[in-house]
Amino acid sequence: MPVPPTATPPTTSPAGPSRIRRTLALAGAETRLYLRNRTAVVNSALLPLLLVAAVPLLGFGDGAVPVGPRLLVSAIGVMLVFLTYTNLLTTFVARREDLVLQRMRTGELTGAEVILGTATPTLLITVGQVLLVGAGVAVLGEWAMPVDVVLPLVALIGGGALMLLLAAASTAFTRTPESAQITALPLLLISTSLSGLFFPLSVLPDPLATAARFLPLTPAVELSQLGLAGLTWSGDAVGWAGAWTAAALPLAVLAGWLLVAGVLARRGFRWAPRR
Repeated sequence: MPVPPTATPPTTSPAGPSRIRRTLALAGAETRLYLRNRTAVVNSALLPLLLVAAVPLLGFGDGAVPVGPRLLVSAIGVMLVFLTYTNLLTTFVARREDLVLQRMRTGELTGAEVILGTATPTLLITVGQVLLVGAGVAVLGEWAMPVDVVLPLVALIGGGALMLLLAAASTAFTRTPESAQITALPLLLISTSLSGLFFPLSVLPDPLATAARFLPLTPAVELSQLGLAGLTWSGDAVGWAGAWTAAALPLAVLAGWLLVAGVLARRGFRWAPRR
């Protein structure tokens, strides 16, 4: 009686690393490269320290917002624009012009993994700087209990995601890493100066103040101030419930900008240099 042939079990290739593991591996490599740049590391550490040291020297706190909350609000706004957006724009363009992005796209990494992995060191440093400023505020004895801790976290995380998407979208009209300093100017100057960081929006004419609340950075500043100091953009003091009521508009503006920036980044981001 013939013996039936033994069925050979199908060979399975080992599963590749998951998306999270691939992203973390790329983020780890980018972090090591960043740490080798001593100038960048020193600048990242000095900026929050100088900001904290400037509090007693410049007399911040002579306004409606106490020193501690005002300094933390300023730290969130400054770090998001002058570190996250500017650094990511320069990094994306430099990686593109060196054909690094194009080479990474030929492997298993997806586009989202490449962008997130490349941006991770900058995002981590942004969070670390804000925490360092918070520690400095505590050392100065100016720490005040926040009205709500969720709103500043939403401002920092949502603002970081928005700056990431805006940086990716801005690469469409940024040809070289050197020109990134020029293409970043509109967001640095207009959005920052009218965000409420340097002066309250209530001092502006009503039409201009209303328009300023719809700029990209303003929602992060408003949410931070509401959560840390319990003050609205017009300077009115509110409690926990009032803070969430007043946060409805900045939350909607932030969500709208995230949607717009996501569409612009998806359509405008280039993986290879334009020759």
